[in-house]
Amino acid sequence: MASWTSDETLFETARRELFTAVVGDIMDQIGLQQQFLPPQIRPLRDDMVVIGRAMTVLEADVFANEASHANPLLAKPFGLMLEALDDLKPNEVYICSGASPRYALWGELMSLRAQKLGAAGAVVDGYSRDTRGILELDFPTFSYGPYAQDQAPRGKVMDFRVPIRVSDVSVRSGDIVFGDIDGVCVVPQEAVEEVFTLALEKARGEKIVRQAIENGMSAADAFARYQIM
Repeated sequence: MASWTSDETLFETARRELFTAVVGDIMDQIGLQQQFLPPQIRPLRDDMVVIGRAMTVLEADVFANEASHANPLLAKPFGLMLEALDDLKPNEVYICSGASPRYALWGELMSLRAQKLGAAGAVVDGYSRDTRGILELDFPTFSYGPYAQDQAPRGKVMDFRVPIRVSDVSVRSGDIVFGDIDGVCVVPQEAVEEVFTLALEKARGEKIVRQAIENGMSAADAFARYQIM
């Protein structure tokens, strides 16, 4: 049974006690072995942590801002990006994929709007820009890193709150996105209670193992006794 009563309580506990490595270990243990996003998706600053429910965004490359009989979104500078941004709810993470890495998918004004809406952060399968402004806002942002080229003439948001893929990882709105200096992982919503319950047990157990090793116990003896390493 979960030891938390709300998302807010879980997220506060995770920020205080957990890290992506231990959550990933638990997912490996229960058979969820394709849950880490590519390693080039990193925090803009090493101490940034993001945790929240996924708000998925599907981006696509475009090569002309012209009206189309088939898709009127092509006439809009950002497609549905502004609508997606304005639809963010408290404790959600804007997570975007689908584009080639030719332009930035996130920036300062997007961060400001997301922050005003109570969003937890942004994770993009590509670059971000306006880095100084984002850092001043202290808005958790995970990307390939800084790159100023704009998305307006190069890419558009085609839909949001739909299933997406980030490399080999499937992401649905409502999954939990957890990122820190070691990477970003996605916990499927149906596995949240099991994963975080076991992760908290393991993290608390690791503190005992750490103390044992500090007191001189060998690594082999510590693992034999605690089954944690």
